[in-house]
Amino acid sequence: MVQATKKWIFLKLSSIALLPLMIWFIINLVAIYDKSFDEVLAFFTTQPSKFLTSLLMILAFFYSALSISEIFEDYIEKQEIKNVANKLLYLFAIIVPTLTILVIFRLSL
Repeated sequence: MVQATKKWIFLKLSSIALLPLMIWFIINLVAIYDKSFDEVLAFFTTQPSKFLTSLLMILAFFYSALSISEIFEDYIEKQEIKNVANKLLYLFAIIVPTLTILVIFRLSL
């Protein structure tokens, strides 16, 4: 399978997976918007919230990295710059969700 086809399929699958997670997150964000810090902390320390928020972060950064990578492919002409930009993008897309998930899971300790 061609690399561009794989990216397109992964973009479509991740966008489909992001839809219910975004709806869940928006509904809960509205519910905890005006709550106290302790109530917000209690929400993020429950096991389903930890898992769903972590999954949302992973999928969102995966989707954004693939999307931005396509922009690099279209608008950056030099292959060396394109490679460096993509590698930095993928590194960023691994580090940020990992740190966010670690913080979320450390909240209950």
